[in-house]
This record gives sequence, C-alpha cells and structure tokens, in this order.
Amino acid sequence: MDWSEFLQTRGQRQYPLLIAHRGANHLAPENSLRAFAIAQEQGAEVLETDLHVSRDGEIIVFHDHTLERMSDGHGPLFTQSLAELKQLRLQGPDGKFTEERIPTLIDLLAATQAQMPLLLELKDWRFVDPQHAKRLVNILADYGVLAKCAIISFNQALVRSIRQVDARIPIGIITLVNPIPRAEGQLLGPFWPLLWVNPFYVTWAHKMGRIVAPLDTTPQKRMRRYMQMGVDAVLADDPAAARAAMQQIVAQQIGAN
Repeated sequence: MDWSEFLQTRGQRQYPLLIAHRGANHLAPENSLRAFAIAQEQGAEVLETDLHVSRDGEIIVFHDHTLERMSDGHGPLFTQSLAELKQLRLQGPDGKFTEERIPTLIDLLAATQAQMPLLLELKDWRFVDPQHAKRLVNILADYGVLAKCAIISFNQALVRSIRQVDARIPIGIITLVNPIPRAEGQLLGPFWPLLWVNPFYVTWAHKMGRIVAPLDTTPQKRMRRYMQMGVDAVLADDPAAARAAMQQIVAQQIGAN
C-alpha cells in the first residue's frame, strides 16, 4: 500500500487504517525492532516511529532528544555516534533493561523487508539541513519506499525541508491546538479533543482530499465515535486492542441489521 493508493480506496474499507504507535510498545521497548515485529503480528498496517540524527549523521529511530528515559545511556542523543548508541540497552515497558538496541532507519527497513508502510515523525531540528534531509530521502529511495512512507511533524519547516528534496513524499502536520484542517500536507494529525471541538473536522478534511489520523494512542476508548466520524486511520500503542475494538463495533452493526 502507498498513501496515494489508500486515499483512492479508503471508501471501500470496513475499518480505519491501523497504525502502530512506536510499535507494540506495551509489550516491548518503544521503537525497538521487537516492538515493530509484534505490531505486525497483531495486524498493524503501518508502523509509526520517530527520527533523530546521530553525531556522525546516521538516522536513528528514537523518540526522545535525550537518552535517559528509554535507555541506559545519558545525555542528548545527537552527541553520540552510531557505534556509541548501539552499545545502549533499551528499557522495556516493565522498567527493566532488555537486550534490544536502538535501531537505525535502515535497520527498520531491513527488518520489514521494505514492505511495511512507515509514518516517520521528524524530531530532530537538523532535518532542516539539506544534508540530513537528502540523507533521509536517499535511504527511502534506495529501499524503494518513497510512496509507502509519509513524513510528519509538529513543525512545518521540518516536513517542508524533505519536500524540497523530493516532492513525491507525502507529508503530514500534527497539531495540539488547531481545530481547522490545514491546506498543507496530505495527512492531518489533530489531537483527538479537537475533533470534539470541531465535529465537522473529518468531513471538512475529506473535502480537501486529506487523510485524518487523530493523535490518540488509546483509540479503542473512542473507536465507535471515530468510526462514526469516518476517520481514515487510528494510532495505537496496543494494536491488538484497537483491532478488537473495530471488529466488535462492526460485528454489533452487522448483528443490528
């Protein structure tokens, strides 16, 4: 699946697209290869992850700007080389350190055999630098996944820097405050309460030809409302629970008919 194909066929789907938020991070360290593998086993259709740049210019899959919360390392990630980062152990959801290591984007693409669509959130300001933007685009192009990947961020400058390198890559904007769909970007990620503030958000965005994926990592709690609204995708820490909620709602609708 690529994002343009999804846009054309979304009306034929029974369920929203299921996106694993940092993998199945309730069962394995977030953004670890193990978490992504479990998410695929649980039926995730897209993997969402976060990107930083190491001291020596490698693109790293990690959420935080600093290493303390999720690893046995210390200090800012950007001060560490890839070799140094690979020595660190990732912390699991139970608070214990595991043998999982911090992956690179190349590691993730290799592990998924470049078959899994990716939603890549840019966390590092250095992606505005053409050197790092080109490095990201070149990796995606080398693996043949430009159409399968979308670049997202809270900051427009970061996604624009990628589009300036290659306009074929879909981009998305995440927002915590704006209840109005934006014109820029194919994907829109409003913080979920904004859909309550503006109940016409999804309809409005669809008229603009946009894809809506609410920023809500426990969508099973609000799944019925999302499906009534017609959201295109949901983002889940627990893909299995989100999938089960979708299936239950559809089964109830079939039973009612």
